[in-house]
Parts: sequence; structure tokens; C-alpha cells
Amino acid sequence: MAQTYHQLRLDLAAALALFLDPEEAHAECVLWFEEGLGLSRSWMVAHGTEQVPAEVRRRISGWVRRRKKGEPWAYILGSSAFRGRRFKVSPDTLIPRPETELLVEAALDVGHRLKVDRCVDVGTGSGIIAVSLALETDWQVSASDVSLGALATARENASTLGATVQFHEGHLLDPVPDPLGMVVANLPYVDPADQPTLQRELAFEPASALFAPDRGLALSDALLRQARARQAPACLLEIGAGQGGELCRRAMGMGWHKAMVHQDFAGHDRILIALM
Repeated sequence: MAQTYHQLRLDLAAALALFLDPEEAHAECVLWFEEGLGLSRSWMVAHGTEQVPAEVRRRISGWVRRRKKGEPWAYILGSSAFRGRRFKVSPDTLIPRPETELLVEAALDVGHRLKVDRCVDVGTGSGIIAVSLALETDWQVSASDVSLGALATARENASTLGATVQFHEGHLLDPVPDPLGMVVANLPYVDPADQPTLQRELAFEPASALFAPDRGLALSDALLRQARARQAPACLLEIGAGQGGELCRRAMGMGWHKAMVHQDFAGHDRILIALM
């Protein structure tokens, strides 16, 4: 039976609402049309009564089957927006979160105040932090990750977006030569004990990029120690809710001269800043 684009959007919203909150279903429906099909709202106004080709209906049906199983839209699409740019994502990388923009903003602020000329992004994943900083400053930016798959994705994003970043394979700061400059990282910080309570979409993201021992603190602790021992002028970390106080105490015990926490828009601990 013939189906118009207007009817397709109504049917898609109804299908998504079977397993998503109605508001989330509506928002995703708009994204699918704009990002997935490349059809803007203005296009829909002008062409919404046109019939939908069978190939488009098949594509939407395939996306619905995958989304119903919990696969995030960003993985289905293969990319995600961050700071106005589009980054490739894959099952080897986390999907960019709005909270990480707070880390980039803090890095820009601290870096300019300290007049740094270089920066390293540890656990770069898809490269969103390193690429953003490389494009928005004149710093020498490097990045590390233990995942070859993540590094391949990060390199592709840097190339596509025209960013100059030096990539290194290895654990934390181990593969990065001196001088480091400022250290920035969004490392795994979720407590493994919380895994059963997390939303099902997270099961599709790499566990190695989400969970860390010691109630989610182990990698943040290790990086703070490495950065302090190698005399980085600052270390900025994205952290989990409620982790700020403990990590500040640990940082001060390691010899950082100042440690502070910035909260996100929901009032949760989100960015730790340790300064020499």
C-alpha cells in the first residue's frame, strides 16, 4: 500500500513509542529523518505528501529492528554530533555525551590561563576531545588509547575533520613522550557493581571504555599519579557523580597543589581539575 512521508513519520513514531518514552520516540523520529534520511523539516513541509520508495521503507524497518533490540541510534547511523561536528563512532568507541563538552570547555579555559602549548588526550576513543582541541587551539595535541579499533576511528575522524593529532597506542601516558603538556581524559569511571542497573543501550558500548575497578576510580587515580610524576601542569578528568570528593583527596595526597570539581547541569560531579 502506498505510504507518504508524513504517514511514515507517524508510523515510525508509533513504532518507537512501543519501547521508548513518547517524547524520546518523537525526538528520535526527527533524528532518523534528518540524520538518517537527510530530510529536513522544511523538506517535509514541501514534500511530505509524496510517496515513500520501497527502499526507504526497508531501510527504516531495518533500523527499527536494530533499535528495538537496544542498539543506540548513533551506532545504527555510524556517527554522532559533538560541538557542531560529526564524528564517526563504532562499537569500539563510546558515543559522545553532552557532558564531555564540559570537559573540553574546561580544558580550553585552563589551558589558556596556563598558556600551555601542548595537550594529551588519554583514552581518546573516537577522538572527540583531541580533535576538538586541535581544531579550536594552536596547541600540539596528542592522544593515546589501548584499543586499536578506537585509534583507527580516532585517526579517521582527525583526517576527515582536518585536525593534526599525534596518536599513540598504549596504556594511559605510557606511550606518550615528554613533555606532556596538559593532560585531559574521559576514562572509564563507572562502578562495575552498577552494571545491572544501567540502561540497556550501554550493553552495546565497549565495557572496557565504561567500567573501572575500585568503584570506578582506578584509572582516574592511576592517571593522576602518572601525570603528577611526569610534572604535567594540569590534569582534567571527566568523572562520575559522587566521585569528586574522593578524587580530590587522592589528588592532594599525590602532591597536586590544587584540586577542584565542576558540576554538570544536573548538579552532579563531572569535571575534576588538578593543578600543579
